Amino acid sequence: MRDDHGLEPHSVNFAPRLNWLRAGVLGANDGIVSIAALVVGVAAATSDSGPIVVAGIAGIIAGSLSMALGEYVSVSSQRDSETSLIKRERQELQDFPAEELAELAEIYEHKGLSPSTAALVAKELTAHDVVAAHLDAELGINERQLTNPWHAAVSSAVSFLAGAALPMLAITLTPDSWRIPLTFAASLVALAVTGGIGAYLGQSPILRPVLRVTAGGALALALTWGIGALLGSSAGL
Repeated sequence: MRDDHGLEPHSVNFAPRLNWLRAGVLGANDGIVSIAALVVGVAAATSDSGPIVVAGIAGIIAGSLSMALGEYVSVSSQRDSETSLIKRERQELQDFPAEELAELAEIYEHKGLSPSTAALVAKELTAHDVVAAHLDAELGINERQLTNPWHAAVSSAVSFLAGAALPMLAITLTPDSWRIPLTFAASLVALAVTGGIGAYLGQSPILRPVLRVTAGGALALALTWGIGALLGSSAGL
């Protein structure tokens, strides 16, 4: 993507947006697939609305809490690792400043700069912000933009609830004979939309992610429908 002058906005840091995007898209997709598969499976086993609604609500509560907890634990572990690396790098800069400067120059030399230019770049970056220079060159970390576990947890839980709402509405607001096919259709359309949005925001081709999530969702729904129908027949429901 280029600006009005035809230049690419390299100064924009996409890491925070991609972190939210990852958690949000994952949560929405999981909400759609999990709850749609759950209610379709129950609906295939019984036409009674009570068990379908109870199963769906229980799945939504459990799923949203599970997604939030999983994202919080995962991102917290990532942040702890980044914090530990930053602390170690600060200590090394304090204990071995000359060696760290030489290491920074060597990194830029390996990237294609001449030894003299690499040494000059390392020296100027060190004078500007020694910690930031080494974190970026050695570890690819921006200390001001570390991952936030609470952001990821909330984003994941909210997006799961948003995704789960559609199959719940489809399964509860439609006549018995249309419950399963309409839930199938609505869920696959929603998966295609979330896959397309995720690809668009991530600036990647749209077709492949859309096909991937819709095919996976269709498979999950078909399997749970088959299992529910089989169990319902066996139990005489």
